[in-house]
Amino acid sequence: MEELESGRALQAVSALRYKSEMKIAKKARKLASPFEVRHGSSFRLKDCDPAGLQGMHSKEKAKQLLQESVAVLSEMQQKLYAQNQWALLLVIQAMDAAGKDSLVKHVMSGVNPQACEVASFKQPSAEELNHDYLWRTARHLPERGKIGIFNRSYYEEVLVVRVHQEFLARQHLPPRLVTKKIWKERYEDICAFEKYLTRNGIVIRKFFLNVSKEEQKRRFMERLDDPEKNWKFSEADVHERRYWDDYMQAYEDMVRHTATPHAPWYVVPADHKWFTHVTVSAAIIQTLQEMDLQPPKVDKERRKALDAASEALLKDNPKKDNPSNVRNT
Repeated sequence: MEELESGRALQAVSALRYKSEMKIAKKARKLASPFEVRHGSSFRLKDCDPAGLQGMHSKEKAKQLLQESVAVLSEMQQKLYAQNQWALLLVIQAMDAAGKDSLVKHVMSGVNPQACEVASFKQPSAEELNHDYLWRTARHLPERGKIGIFNRSYYEEVLVVRVHQEFLARQHLPPRLVTKKIWKERYEDICAFEKYLTRNGIVIRKFFLNVSKEEQKRRFMERLDDPEKNWKFSEADVHERRYWDDYMQAYEDMVRHTATPHAPWYVVPADHKWFTHVTVSAAIIQTLQEMDLQPPKVDKERRKALDAASEALLKDNPKKDNPSNVRNT
């Protein structure tokens, strides 16, 4: 009788969790969809407002939704890990001070660290430059059942390398391969790479945190004025602001040429970090929801083994078997 009641209670809890998950997933689709780009041919960055809030003007409501989303994301991640079939790759690209690190910290706070890996890609090493440009990122692709986060990625090859084309000389490419078509060729290679990953069960979602030049300046000044944030500031960041327009053109072309239905871009407003966090969280939940994740089904043989283990545990009496409970006479 007790086992029957316990089973019913577990079913009730499971039903409540599912209902909550569906509710948050519905909100997620509504929040994330406006920023999704699946077909990039008509994309224009000038049409995207870095300070946009999509009608969500309450910071407190956004924080509450983020808290709920983190809990749901934790549940979904457990299903992803248990199912052990899919992997999820999250690519984050942005200008400096757009909030990449804080995004990972806040959105992934509830995820089991054993099933989530973050890889940051900065200036390539000598070893990495001696390989093809996809090599260093391919080594960090997530395993099945896990979430991988690329803080910057292979897209640097059509961003910073395009803005500073002198970097191409360090890649030891045969001169006849470095033509005017190289950026178009790299877009094609990246799209082919992402299609290959998708066909092998790695779901890809890409996020461009769209921060304004004015907000970037404000955050840089904050880093300079606050002694506890001085370590975050680099003189190179100021130097790169000179190339702002070049970077914006590179980002626009990147989205236009590599946004696909199987690996879409989300161009997320980044002037308000709290809105960025809740929007990216919504997009991740929407993606996991689309995977239709289910815990592994237990077959008859496995059920017998589990029932036997349960029966053995119920019969186990630690107090009776523990020698320390026997008095010395």
